[in-house]
Amino acid sequence: MTDQEEESLKEAKRKKRRIKEDAERLAKEQVRKKAYLAREQEIDKTWKVNKTRRAEKRATEEMEQLPRDQARKKALLAEEQAIAEAQEARKLKAKKQS
Repeated sequence: MTDQEEESLKEAKRKKRRIKEDAERLAKEQVRKKAYLAREQEIDKTWKVNKTRRAEKRATEEMEQLPRDQARKKALLAEEQAIAEAQEARKLKAKKQS
């Protein structure tokens, strides 16, 4: 074999090896991309589930908070009314004593 023929054979082997390596690299890259997308989808799914849970919890808390707020307002109004009645009674008592 001449040097040129040997060089051609070596070049053909290199091309073959490069093609094989490129195919392997592309396959690995596809596997990585697939795994990455699967992780991202799982994260997104988890995020949506957690968001739904938080929304449900917030709705429940708001429903529980409404009666508490109403009771607090009612108690405050009753307290203000009692104070107003006590002031009125003191005024009447003061008038009677004068």
